[in-house]
Amino acid sequence: MWVNEFDIPVITREPRPEPVPEPAPGAPGLALTLRGVAKSFGARHVLQGLDLDVAPGEFVALVGRSGCGKSTLLRLIAGLDAPTAGHVQAGEAHERRLMFQDARLLPWKRVVDNVALGLPGRDARDRAMEALAQVGLAGRGKDWPATLSGGQRQRVALARALVHQPRLLLLDEPLGALDALTRLEMHRLIEQLWRRHGFTALLVTHDVTEAVALADRVLLIDRGGLALDATVALPRPRARTAAGFAELEDRVLRHILGAG
Repeated sequence: MWVNEFDIPVITREPRPEPVPEPAPGAPGLALTLRGVAKSFGARHVLQGLDLDVAPGEFVALVGRSGCGKSTLLRLIAGLDAPTAGHVQAGEAHERRLMFQDARLLPWKRVVDNVALGLPGRDARDRAMEALAQVGLAGRGKDWPATLSGGQRQRVALARALVHQPRLLLLDEPLGALDALTRLEMHRLIEQLWRRHGFTALLVTHDVTEAVALADRVLLIDRGGLALDATVALPRPRARTAAGFAELEDRVLRHILGAG
């Protein structure tokens, strides 16, 4: 059964992946703990009684139908909104960074200055240039945002998040507007940076293929709670043609289509 007598989704659990990737030295991932989290907007209950544990260094993807509460949950974890009830333990504000659906670059600032925004110290620009190099934009620091492609702007947004050395990176559908090839390139880049730095990652996406390609776990949100917790035990880096990939993708899709 998917729901109990209170019409709350009953979570379907699968074995947890072992081992979880070890955090990089000096940049450990952040553990997340949510207990009884609820969020309402007036009479509309978006999240209710949600419990979640994420281990340090895990990569978790959130999927579900539009309006199910994925982005709302991400905002609660980011500290941008407060829960109506329950408790969110997600470290301190300076340990978290959120990457949005659009790059949100300031058009009157050069690329390097967008990345360095809010960084303290005289070496802020040097650190920003180093972050740009990590995302493959070493030579674009002096350019204006208007000269960049959509994929390049999202790389800048990723560099802006990483320059703060977050322990938790929250990704709110940052690749949704990109073409298929650019998305694949960004998948590889995000995975490489995650493995290098060891941060915990939480990705909201409508793309089940993207979720299976990147995540250790795929969580389905439905009717305000977790309806599925699927382990992705496939070796990395993951090819879409690998044994088990399509099977897991199909299983998650069937759960989504059966929800609601």
